[in-house]
Amino acid sequence: MNSSFDFSKPVAIGADHAGFQYKERIASFLKIKNISYKDYGTYSADSADYPDFAHPVSSAVENGEAACGILICGSGNGVAITANKHQGIRAALCWLVELARLARQHNNANVLCLPQRFVEADDALDMVDVFLSTAFEGGRHERRVEKIACAV
Repeated sequence: MNSSFDFSKPVAIGADHAGFQYKERIASFLKIKNISYKDYGTYSADSADYPDFAHPVSSAVENGEAACGILICGSGNGVAITANKHQGIRAALCWLVELARLARQHNNANVLCLPQRFVEADDALDMVDVFLSTAFEGGRHERRVEKIACAV
């Protein structure tokens, strides 16, 4: 992989009930690729609140416990909004493979957010594959990424 992620650490994954099915498929995909992951839930299709999973995944990435994160909900918006509340997170809502590639290349995104209700399962897996294997280009994009965080 030509990624800039440190895969000696696990990928953090999480979803609410509306993203549970794809989370399970992504976990299987990661296992097949020999990429370690930590599943932050949910563990069923029973109704659940997306912040309960987006915050722990985002904290794991932010604290360096995880290489990166993958979050799934119905629209992808809830998990993306929640994840981006974390200072060290650059969560990207993607619905096309090219968006996942550009999120890494140009924005150095460290959390991929997927909308289960709006993308096919195979497309979601393709986005995960591209997100995990694409490196940040740096260069002119570095200056822009450095301007994202709010001063604390």
